[in-house]
Amino acid sequence: MTGPEERTGVLLGEVRTGLLQHSVELSRPAALQLLDLRHGERVRSSTRPNQQVRSPDLLTGVDCPLPTGSRRAVRGVGTALTHAVLTEGRVLQASVRARVGERGAGLRLPWGHYLARPGTVEPTGPVTDADLVGGHLLTGPPAGRLDLGALAERLLTDLQGRPQLDRRAPFKSRRTRLLWSCEPGPPAARFTIEDGTLRTLRLSLEQADPEAVTAFCEDLALHDWLLTTLVQLVDRSGLGSVPGAEPVLRLRPAVNHLLHLWMPGARVDRVLAQVWGHLESSPGFTRQWAAAVQRIRDQLALQAVGLAAPVGER
Repeated sequence: MTGPEERTGVLLGEVRTGLLQHSVELSRPAALQLLDLRHGERVRSSTRPNQQVRSPDLLTGVDCPLPTGSRRAVRGVGTALTHAVLTEGRVLQASVRARVGERGAGLRLPWGHYLARPGTVEPTGPVTDADLVGGHLLTGPPAGRLDLGALAERLLTDLQGRPQLDRRAPFKSRRTRLLWSCEPGPPAARFTIEDGTLRTLRLSLEQADPEAVTAFCEDLALHDWLLTTLVQLVDRSGLGSVPGAEPVLRLRPAVNHLLHLWMPGARVDRVLAQVWGHLESSPGFTRQWAAAVQRIRDQLALQAVGLAAPVGER
């Protein structure tokens, strides 16, 4: 029986997002082939509101210390679920999650016990939700503890190295990481930009559907990557400081490959759509995206009528 000081269940996950290393958008048949990760398991795809392909879940057994904010050594045994998502044949994500379930028997049980509970890790000792969340959202390396990010990175690296990709991405970009947690409680969300590539999200919900929460975090990670990458392209273009058509030429990848992908919340569960609404008010994803896109379009319009160059150059 779980004591009053112990946790009742928390979801931990990570999403890594990057540009597919291929010169053109991957076609739907090719995307289905790329994400066919388990023989006999169906690769899911949808075409509305845009094309998205999702691999079946991969099951990975874990038996290691859990990340705890207090640094207490609590062993966890079970399985984590990992899958990949490809949006519009251009943005590739690797997503992993585990529910740290009820306290186990204190000893490792036969693997059949854990395989019957896919995506669940059982702690072998008492640990609180807050301790687990604090440890998982630490930005430093887990130092020998459960590292969900390593599973996501391994899948992403494997897919980017497949022979059907030519590894000639149309522009340079950086991968981003979203570390997330979801614990029982009144609805709340705290999104933090830790540095140039790392973000954390601490969610609490009265009832959490693991698949719905994971899909929400993937949607958030996708749009955070889009916004981050677009801002980087604008910064590198010299827009506002370099005269002539050069900035427009440097921004061409953004127009060709990114601007049509912005659809936040399109595939998010109704309850979690409210969380998206909160994030839209602060930090205001769409507001910043719209400002950057308008700036690019204004520059394109100026170039079209020949007004972008300084007077002395015309």
